Amino acid sequence: MTDQYEDIINLPHPVSKKHPQMSMEERAAQFAPFAALTGHGEAIRKTAEHVAESFEKEEFIPEAPHRI
Repeated sequence: MTDQYEDIINLPHPVSKKHPQMSMEERAAQFAPFAALTGHGEAIRKTAEHVAESFEKEEFIPEAPHRI
């Protein structure tokens, strides 16, 4: 797969003479309003708590993997 990029893979990263490089914080701020998974972290945390409680109570029964 890398064969198709061999002509550009080792070129230096282009640096603009007109525009200063944007900081990582500025770049992240541009995309923050478009976060597609808003609330996803909280859902994962709640699920992890529930599973941990189930293990502690010895109620956890693993499900068979879902097939798509």
